[in-house]
Amino acid sequence: MNLSALAQGNALLTKKNLENRIKAMTGAKVMVVGDLLIDELVEGKPERISREAPVLILEHVETLMIPGGAANTANNVTALGGLCHAIGVSGDDYYADKLASVLEKHKITHALVKDPTRPTTVKSRVISKSHSLMQQLLRIDRISHEIISPAIERRIIELICDAIETCDTIILSDYKSGVITDGVIEAVRLHARQRKTMVIVDAQNRFERFHDCTLITPNQPDAEAYTRIAVEERDDLNALGARMLERVQVGALLLTRGGEGMALFERGKAPVELPAFNRSEVFDVTGAGDTVVATMALALTSGASLVEAMALGNLAASIVVRKPGTDITSQAEMIEHLHKLELSD
Repeated sequence: MNLSALAQGNALLTKKNLENRIKAMTGAKVMVVGDLLIDELVEGKPERISREAPVLILEHVETLMIPGGAANTANNVTALGGLCHAIGVSGDDYYADKLASVLEKHKITHALVKDPTRPTTVKSRVISKSHSLMQQLLRIDRISHEIISPAIERRIIELICDAIETCDTIILSDYKSGVITDGVIEAVRLHARQRKTMVIVDAQNRFERFHDCTLITPNQPDAEAYTRIAVEERDDLNALGARMLERVQVGALLLTRGGEGMALFERGKAPVELPAFNRSEVFDVTGAGDTVVATMALALTSGASLVEAMALGNLAASIVVRKPGTDITSQAEMIEHLHKLELSD
């Protein structure tokens, strides 16, 4: 698929228009509800092999804590100039305050419910760095996959109700750690309908729970598993999109396809495909889906069409996959890369 040919058929996909849409994201108010977590990076310098066991000894260099999971989505919102309020659950442990500090460092306001029955979710990666080469040696997850209790669920719903008047769009970010319950989804759906607030969903399975939401953004492998349609040619892609819309009953479906780009499906409209803006410089795809949903939420909140929002999500993702680990981009960086694309001015 040729980007310039596609853009010629869509007057919205010009550099000037998309640049204006990027700038318009400033100040858009988004609430992120979901599985907030810490990505902990423990960096060490390789020294020698241990005498105790055939393992590498690393001399500790530094430990970094950055937003992960739904917190990475929130981080992308603020990095792109939006205002974000995050709601989720922590444990009652050492990392609970660390999670709050990580959110505050990135200008994310938050409401965390402490649950002493579960740990604060932390994904710790041990990294060996030698010269310019960085290699992940080990990952340890502190996580509970249990659904939150009815009491914690009620508190989450109360916090959503308290904050919903201050946001224009809600993102439900489900990393399968138990926060996005049926009750939470129904409460968001009810209050969003009353206020005509958009609800955008980033989930990996059980998509039918999110019926009547504005937009859902699965990746192709998860959508294929859900619909049992393997995409091998365009007819398969269209069939998958049609079945997802029928089964999930959402306003629109944005299918992320890795190196194949994205496909947008809306009821009563022809599908729109967009090629990946970057296929040759992919370093790490970690967190790219969070970047897409955050960018699209900001764009839609500030008045962009779904096609414009898709293009901006594609652009933002093409930047973060060039970077190691979970990362973000900015308006300035997006505009810089936008002007390198084969689009008309």
